[in-house]
Amino acid sequence: MALHFSSERPEDQFYTDFGNLNKFGEDAFAELNTLVFNFLNDPQQSGQFLGQLEEFAAQKSFGLAALKNLVKTILVFFKAALKKNLSPGYLKEDLIQLGLSEEKAAWIAGKWKANLLSLSRLAAGQSLTVNQLVDMEWRFGVTAADSDMKKVGNTFLQLKLVLDKGVGTEEVFMELTLPQFYSFLHQMEKAKASLEYLG
Repeated sequence: MALHFSSERPEDQFYTDFGNLNKFGEDAFAELNTLVFNFLNDPQQSGQFLGQLEEFAAQKSFGLAALKNLVKTILVFFKAALKKNLSPGYLKEDLIQLGLSEEKAAWIAGKWKANLLSLSRLAAGQSLTVNQLVDMEWRFGVTAADSDMKKVGNTFLQLKLVLDKGVGTEEVFMELTLPQFYSFLHQMEKAKASLEYLG
């Protein structure tokens, strides 16, 4: 049976790490996964998260390096599941196939269900900042002469958009007729209203 979170068979490390999670006691399992979900909901607190992992490893007598590798696998799994927008049911199926016990998979699926909306909003917010509009220049013009007489006197709008691509900026040039511009403006107003509704 194929896994839902990945189109390819995951590395053996996934099976090993999720199998190792079965060795955790109920309290330690819940505490570790709560730390992971808290981090997923607030990824800017990475320093605090690492400190919590060190404290957890010391309290439970786990090797810190092994714990960090285990948590890395869990985070990769959750991020892939978030990209695929997995339902709690599919998430649970994948966890069981990766070697996690039914009871622990159900616990994580319940936590996933409770956090799915906030995690999805956070992921959408992160993806929207990549192509953020930084600057815009525009100018209107009227076609004064053309080989096609029907185009003479038409108005147009030229736009220069500067987008933040995450690794630098990119300039995008557009030329729109007046009806295309009004259609574009209408689409932008709809997008703005949707973002305000989600925010």
